[in-house]
Amino acid sequence: MAELGRPGFAVGFLAGSFAGLMALVVGQPLSWALVSVLALGLPLGLLGAVYSVLIAYGKVRLGTFAPVCLFWLIGFPLSRLLQEGLTHLVLTGELGGPPDVLGFLAYQGILSAGFAFGFLWLHERLAPRWWYKMSDHNPAALRVYERYASHARVMWEAREARKRRREASKSR
Repeated sequence: MAELGRPGFAVGFLAGSFAGLMALVVGQPLSWALVSVLALGLPLGLLGAVYSVLIAYGKVRLGTFAPVCLFWLIGFPLSRLLQEGLTHLVLTGELGGPPDVLGFLAYQGILSAGFAFGFLWLHERLAPRWWYKMSDHNPAALRVYERYASHARVMWEAREARKRRREASKSR
């Protein structure tokens, strides 16, 4: 299962790492940037791995936005809340967080749709390649890769059929 979750972990951790990059860009010390990377990158990475495993075991349909949006509607705000709490703890030595937790979570919920879109886009490009590489020794990776290949074939054939219908209607 750890192998199956690697693509989602990579995407989530990479996304969370941008928080550290942004901390450096605005002039924060390297230690603050590292705290940001770990406090947001690890939760997003772990949740991303869970999403990859859900895909691999057929619990989520391939390439659809609604399931990933619902997944991150809960996961992204909780990851951000964890980041806020951990960052405050590491930097001040005291537990803390946003003053208006419900407002914070609601705002992060709004942002989660954009995160979900980016996560899905990148995951759909990385995961099938990763699972193909693992398919020689991991039967679950082979099954999910074959589902991706079948899905891609169906989408390609539908696109070609639409193209033929358009060309046929133009020639009339």
